[in-house]
Amino acid sequence: MDVAQYAAATEVARRLAGRLSDDVVAVVQAQYAAGEPELAVAALLLNLVAEGVAVTAQEATLIRSLTPDPTDPALADLALADTAPAPAYRFSPTGPPEAPDPTPVDEVLATEAPLIGARRVRRAWRDPLPDAPNRPTWVYLVQVAPEVDELRAYSTLTAHLWMRKQEKWPVEVIADGGLLPPYQAAAVTAARQIWAAA
Repeated sequence: MDVAQYAAATEVARRLAGRLSDDVVAVVQAQYAAGEPELAVAALLLNLVAEGVAVTAQEATLIRSLTPDPTDPALADLALADTAPAPAYRFSPTGPPEAPDPTPVDEVLATEAPLIGARRVRRAWRDPLPDAPNRPTWVYLVQVAPEVDELRAYSTLTAHLWMRKQEKWPVEVIADGGLLPPYQAAAVTAARQIWAAA
């Protein structure tokens, strides 16, 4: 996969976070980071249709740029929307009393963040609205320098989180200076900082 395709894959994952289920976005990001673009595209196309997620014309163009076969019939099944939907969640800096204790995950991510070139780690509680594909949970937002590979940083953080705690949490790696899609922008606005580089 060339540099332009990799950048497109990063952008697609960023835009579809919160619109596709967390597990699908995680699989697509991990497969791209592992150098398996065909598997990533197949998973992406299958789940966009299965979950009934519409994409904008610009997003469809990005997805087509990732597809090895531009005549793939799965591309014809993509539902199109005029604009990306507003986030189907409410975010807040604190969770409800029944929310799981995030402290162990905070500690893992704060330890790993400097190793991937992160600048800060934030956390927000995510409450889904009725049409959201994902459950209520903590969401982590890891801000990195623009030159950091977002997909590899994501894979590294989630792999270490699984190895050390046997837990999976939504982790969004976002580069400094970029325009955030609505989901990440809403999460960042509400999030509480748990670690920052000195």
